[in-house]
Amino acid sequence: MTLQQLIYAVKIADMKSMNRAATELFVSQPALSATVRGLEEEIRTEIFLRTNRGITITPEGEEFLSYARQMVEMQKLMEDRYLGTDHSKKKFSVSMQHYSFAVEAFIDLAKEFGMEEYEFAVHETKTAEVIDNVRNYRSELGILYLNPFNEKALKKSFAENEVEYTLLFQCGISVYMSNRHPLAKKERLDFQELEPYPCLSFEQGDKNSFYFAEEVLSMQDYPRIIKADDRATMLNLMTGLDGYTLCSGIICEKLNGNGYTAIPLNTQERMDIGYIRRKHMPLSKLGKKYLEILKKYG
Repeated sequence: MTLQQLIYAVKIADMKSMNRAATELFVSQPALSATVRGLEEEIRTEIFLRTNRGITITPEGEEFLSYARQMVEMQKLMEDRYLGTDHSKKKFSVSMQHYSFAVEAFIDLAKEFGMEEYEFAVHETKTAEVIDNVRNYRSELGILYLNPFNEKALKKSFAENEVEYTLLFQCGISVYMSNRHPLAKKERLDFQELEPYPCLSFEQGDKNSFYFAEEVLSMQDYPRIIKADDRATMLNLMTGLDGYTLCSGIICEKLNGNGYTAIPLNTQERMDIGYIRRKHMPLSKLGKKYLEILKKYG
């Protein structure tokens, strides 16, 4: 098995066409097909099903390609780091649950290092995608939380995806809402006071289980709940429907504006904010600096 064979297989899967992949790779279609057939014979696994309508990936092929993509991405990382010219940009990417403080820390990092030398990427996304992005080297770091309720399930997912978790800081639970909310002047809140208002929660897609929820106390019985996909929509729902969400209580007025408040929830529950990274992968200079900035929020 060679790296070139893996590159060819990944390109075919991405293009969903043998002909288009051959064009992208600057090889003939027969040569590409023969190379992949040789790979399938070597690993004794059929990766692609060929039909008159094109190709489809077999279930066994999907599993193989998940490993192949990691190898291809690792090769790209090594080329960027060790073979790049003086004019090539170094890359830094981070994925996170919907935390404005993590975005603010990313902004501070980009300002400090500048975008002339570095190519930055930030993914504010679902919990499972944070893990997947780190596993597949799309992001060096992933920012998410653990608590006693989700810890066992998420640590199992971390182990399956070859990532490791490190604690950054602990924080209490707060209720995040608009300053115009009827309860916005309270110093502390109980769950009973929140019952008349909709609880807002980030949609988690196929992994929409209590354990992958971004909001603590996801197993609580909420009479009214609304799912949203992004932070901007969440803020609009807070203003328009007197909705609320549960969060760390770390407010970033520079990003969200000063129209919102975080009120401590009357509970002993806490959340551990931490980061994941690929096992055995050293942190880059930017990765270390980003974590240093993040710790200031704790």
